[in-house]
Amino acid sequence: MTATFNNPYNKGETTILFTSQDERSLEILKNKGRFVNKKEYIQEHMQDISPFFLKCYDWFVNEAKKRSKKPDDVDYQIWCSVSARNCMRPYEGEVAYVLEVPNEEIMYFDGSKWDYVLNLHYVPKDDIDLKKYQDEIRSKGFNNSFEFIQGRYSRMYPLEEKRIKDSWIRIFEISDWNIFAIQANIWEIKKEWVRCVIRPGESIPEEYILD
Repeated sequence: MTATFNNPYNKGETTILFTSQDERSLEILKNKGRFVNKKEYIQEHMQDISPFFLKCYDWFVNEAKKRSKKPDDVDYQIWCSVSARNCMRPYEGEVAYVLEVPNEEIMYFDGSKWDYVLNLHYVPKDDIDLKKYQDEIRSKGFNNSFEFIQGRYSRMYPLEEKRIKDSWIRIFEISDWNIFAIQANIWEIKKEWVRCVIRPGESIPEEYILD
């Protein structure tokens, strides 16, 4: 993985990752030895807005499984932070895990580009490409691009919709190591990967703060 090159958390064949999960995952790990993300977990967590997010997650799953083999019983990926400094601290009912994960199990992506996907926008190559795209859209008489997929232009302009969705693959293109942009996904948490469990009000041990 090119994204591990300058990653201080990379230990050669494994890398340290951080993730916050529902505290019920602890019991699942204890009893089954692994925890995987299920559709119902996302629906419970996001409630009314889950249908919208799941459409984007479905796209991500289809692309991510080309990069790392997805177990058959996994519905969705598990989101991870690449740095202790950028790890969300657990609230009541949650725990945070410090994981040591084999590199081949990790899928890195650019979280800043992922925001474009969540908003159903075109993901540009760079600022120049973004301006060029916006100018082209305006020249065609459109005020925005996100309504090509969901909104008043939905299903009316399939070529524009395809152009947007084809650009989403750029979230996997990472040029610089930036802990505030880069995120990581894994398909499961295995019990043997857990190095530390942080509960609400606790801090990540200093030994895992490397940047």
